[in-house]
Amino acid sequence: MKKLDYAFLDELGLADLDKAAKDSLLTHLYDQLELNVGTVIAADLSDTQLKEFEQLVDQNQQAEALNWLQANYPGYKQVVDDQLEKLKIEVKQNAGKILEQSADRPD
Repeated sequence: MKKLDYAFLDELGLADLDKAAKDSLLTHLYDQLELNVGTVIAADLSDTQLKEFEQLVDQNQQAEALNWLQANYPGYKQVVDDQLEKLKIEVKQNAGKILEQSADRPD
């Protein structure tokens, strides 16, 4: 799986962003990816499965939640890859706007 890091942003045409802008964008992208993946997976889980998974997340048991997903939702990694690819396309299409907005922000 591709990592969300500075190299990822550089690949999308955002190498000219300053460190603070890159950090902010990476946080936003990670949150958006998490939301998108969660939305797809939640639609496929039964109410019981969703409740089990949410309990692990609510208890801040990330490793257990990941293990649960891998055991109970075999297509998890594919969903992540698909959603990351969609996000990548969206960011690449909007790279110019992102750079403009970043340049317009006061330091």
